[in-house]
Amino acid sequence: MRSTSPLVIILILWGAGLGAAAQFGKISILFDQIALHYAGAGLVTIGLIVSIVGFVGLIFGTTAGLLVQRLGYRRVLVWALVAGAILSALQATFPPLPVLLALRAVEGFSHLSIVVAAPVMIAQTAPLRHQGLAMTLWSTFFAVSFALTAWVGLPLARAYGDGALFLAHAAYMSVFAGLIRAFLPADTAQNTPFPRITALIAQHGQIYASPRLSAPAMGFFCYTITYVALLTLLPPMIGGPHQAFIATAMPLVSIAVSLSFGVWVLRWVPAFRLVQAGFLATVLATLALYIFWGQGWPATLSALILAAMLGLVQGASFAAIAQINPSADGRARAAGAIAQLGNLGTTTGTPLLAALIAGQGVTGLALFIILPSLLGAAVHSLQAWRRQTRYD
Repeated sequence: MRSTSPLVIILILWGAGLGAAAQFGKISILFDQIALHYAGAGLVTIGLIVSIVGFVGLIFGTTAGLLVQRLGYRRVLVWALVAGAILSALQATFPPLPVLLALRAVEGFSHLSIVVAAPVMIAQTAPLRHQGLAMTLWSTFFAVSFALTAWVGLPLARAYGDGALFLAHAAYMSVFAGLIRAFLPADTAQNTPFPRITALIAQHGQIYASPRLSAPAMGFFCYTITYVALLTLLPPMIGGPHQAFIATAMPLVSIAVSLSFGVWVLRWVPAFRLVQAGFLATVLATLALYIFWGQGWPATLSALILAAMLGLVQGASFAAIAQINPSADGRARAAGAIAQLGNLGTTTGTPLLAALIAGQGVTGLALFIILPSLLGAAVHSLQAWRRQTRYD
């Protein structure tokens, strides 16, 4: 295992992340079909099927790293992938709605374990000069997974039935469990003390009171509450011949802009300023989508620009962790906050957008994007002012 290339290990870990993101994507791209399987349920309930996976991360996001460190990263990844495979296979039967919701909630432990352990292993594996590139690659796992799931999963479901996508996901998770076990170095025993509940509560207070530790996470929440919900519900809303194209193209556009234009701009612009610019550009793209709604390609182009602007927010939010927090401990705690508030966004976004669409239609969609985007820009301004006046 010592002779295994770091690049191979990083790609395997990134591949495991794609499987974790597909735990959301496999429901999102089949959203309208899932609604048919559970015809008696409302759109908000169907949205909960997508987002309930994030409940575990919402509760344990900032503390999961301690437990993973105690158990061992490779061990946690293998078991998380195996559990994800079993749960996905069970979901392929489309059990009664309460059972499906319970399976999805348990799946949240698998998801959180992967997204906590994999990036730590990537950071440890990558040579120092390539750590930035490796972590940027990791930051794309959600968007890449959604694009691949839409590209491969939709034709698979149409050809062999909706359950085939879940079985394919189960097989994928099983394969990567084997790859992790084969190629990652064995875990060494860790004796990291796990803090008491009072210390955990105090830790949360310290993180969210600090404008350095909390700023990236607060902005990231305003991004995640919209992103997964849009990937889930915007393509079916547009419908027609553009639906499949948008479902695949939106995440690809956000990745491309984040890795190209976003990385280039970060040479001269502080990361939190790029987050703000991305949010404000998102507002303009949303207004264009609202104006051109129902007009075919103009609406489609507006949706792609919207995805591109959110891609800027995504990449710059991760870059802000290191720029705002110079110490390793500060970066670790800021990353934990991003995991927690990111899960809050992914958990609440889809049901909320489903409710707004049901009540307000495209107006509800526009407000759902514009209000969090303005909030994200404002939060970063406030936190920057706090850093300058009280904490520098």
